[in-house]
Amino acid sequence: MSSLEMLTLLELAQGRPASLVRAEPQPTPVLGFVRQLLGWLGVFGRRSLLLVALLSMWEAAPRLGLIDAVFLPPFSEVIAAGWQLAQTGELYDDVSASLLRALSGFLISVVLIVPLGLAVGWYARLGNLLNQFIEICRNTAPLALLPVFILLLGIGELSKITMVIYSCAWPLLLNTIAAVKQVDPLLIKSARTMGATPQQLFRKVILPASLPNIFVGIRLASASAMLVLVASEMVGAKAGLGYLIINSQYSFLIPQMYFGILGITVIGLTFNAALEALERRFMRWKAPAAA
Repeated sequence: MSSLEMLTLLELAQGRPASLVRAEPQPTPVLGFVRQLLGWLGVFGRRSLLLVALLSMWEAAPRLGLIDAVFLPPFSEVIAAGWQLAQTGELYDDVSASLLRALSGFLISVVLIVPLGLAVGWYARLGNLLNQFIEICRNTAPLALLPVFILLLGIGELSKITMVIYSCAWPLLLNTIAAVKQVDPLLIKSARTMGATPQQLFRKVILPASLPNIFVGIRLASASAMLVLVASEMVGAKAGLGYLIINSQYSFLIPQMYFGILGITVIGLTFNAALEALERRFMRWKAPAAA
């Protein structure tokens, strides 16, 4: 068969002449970026639809007289009050003071409590020894102990950071213990069968399998840190978002009070987003959940 006949047969098999086949244009990097950006904006818009609706209602209800604007000022006035606080430097002082206390207590708690939880979950005798003490402490509300911490440690920074450590400890400890105990026994048995040493078993099996539940405890602890910190700043502090809120209430600076509440919410969301990113980085081996 000649080459011309072979080319004709190929054209007939493909359904169109080869000369008419055109290479599909490849998208340029700029076009690909624009498409990705539009897709991201679409997803963000769908997820933020309820939030935008709530903020619109917040803005409209006081202006339409549905709610007394003295007690619930419009959202735009709250943002304007926050801008004034930023211009005077008061907002920076309050945010930096709260962040320093929250991050210090949170990080100290993670460093101390996660290893303790791993040990309690792995060694049954240690767990039996500490179980009753843990149950007593975790059922004692941190805010109920606030006067005790102030009496023993003073009204300064030490009492507030200690309160944050105490409040973060129990979500971290309980989730870490549960994470170790819920590791699949087949994984442990398989590792031991293949000759893994106790150190290798812990490092290669127990710790990776426990990470998802440990990160759940870490995220719960971050929320608890902000909650207890704000309460402690309301009682005895000269700076911080909790102090801003309670001082604005006493001074009847209602827009500033609401802005302080929004500031706590934004910080909490930022903490959670950072922890989610850290979790994805440490657990790249984990298969993503089906949509």
